[in-house]
Amino acid sequence: MNNINAAITCVHGVVPEKILTNKDLEKMVDTNDEWIVSRTGIKERRIVSGGETLSDMGSDVVKEICKKRGISPLEIDMIIVGTITPDHRFPSSSNIICEKSGATNAWGFDLSAACSGFIFTLITGQQFIESGKYKKVIVLGADIMSSIVNYEDRNTCILFGDGCAGVLLEPNEEGHGILDSILKVDGSGKDLLIQKYGGSAYPITNENVGDPNTYMYQEGKSVFKFAVTNMADVSAEIMERNNLTGNDVDWLVPHQANLRIIDATANRMGLTKDKVMININKYGNTTAATIPLCLWDWENKLKKGDNIVLAAFGGGFTWGSVYLKWAY
Repeated sequence: MNNINAAITCVHGVVPEKILTNKDLEKMVDTNDEWIVSRTGIKERRIVSGGETLSDMGSDVVKEICKKRGISPLEIDMIIVGTITPDHRFPSSSNIICEKSGATNAWGFDLSAACSGFIFTLITGQQFIESGKYKKVIVLGADIMSSIVNYEDRNTCILFGDGCAGVLLEPNEEGHGILDSILKVDGSGKDLLIQKYGGSAYPITNENVGDPNTYMYQEGKSVFKFAVTNMADVSAEIMERNNLTGNDVDWLVPHQANLRIIDATANRMGLTKDKVMININKYGNTTAATIPLCLWDWENKLKKGDNIVLAAFGGGFTWGSVYLKWAY
């Protein structure tokens, strides 16, 4: 029997209509467009409005993936959602998305790995395909960061946006699909990038409502140093493990946290800028959604057999890389 790989066979993304520009942020906090662009590469980001939820975006992605692939939502076996901003603590957003999208034969769960959420979720979905258990697994990366960002904190509010994107995984016997992955965590970094209040360790109470700790916190300089080193190292490591050079890699799909981190990773891999997917300028950091949003934006440029490296770094700390061959 041929070896089965889990291959991406379809991709789609959704972003809110509302645009929050750097000029808009100038009216909210002490910042300016030049400062934001020079340090992050971000020009604007999308923000939900009118009660739009993560499960709304997720169900739209699932329905569109099924439409593009020419299948019914009832054929989906499983939906896994990488997110740190689910609709509710429970039930899971996966549960709600299954119902809203009509994928009522599917089951699934949410996975929390912050900005590494999509690649952690992708590798989880891979196991269900390669075991032979399931034929169609949808993996989503989605976050509504505007729900946990403090718009009085100029160091964080400039960075984040909202969005959702995902892929369909199916079995492949042609040698395409996910070929290797390296995933890592380091809990010692938890206090440098965290939403402290709201969990069981520090529940929300009448006394702490509105406290800055109810929003996400990031110690920017320390996180930047960790991200630059670890995202570049793990991307170089997966190339070395698979005997790849910069010439062999067709695309780097990096987490869109900061343009300088992306550049450092590409340089370490020996890649020219034309091989790097970058859309941070128009979406900002959408946490778990950044990598699949890039795949959606670049879908028409991808060719069957392309060598692609995904790389991410996120709170936790979490980080990792994935090597795959594009399957269509």
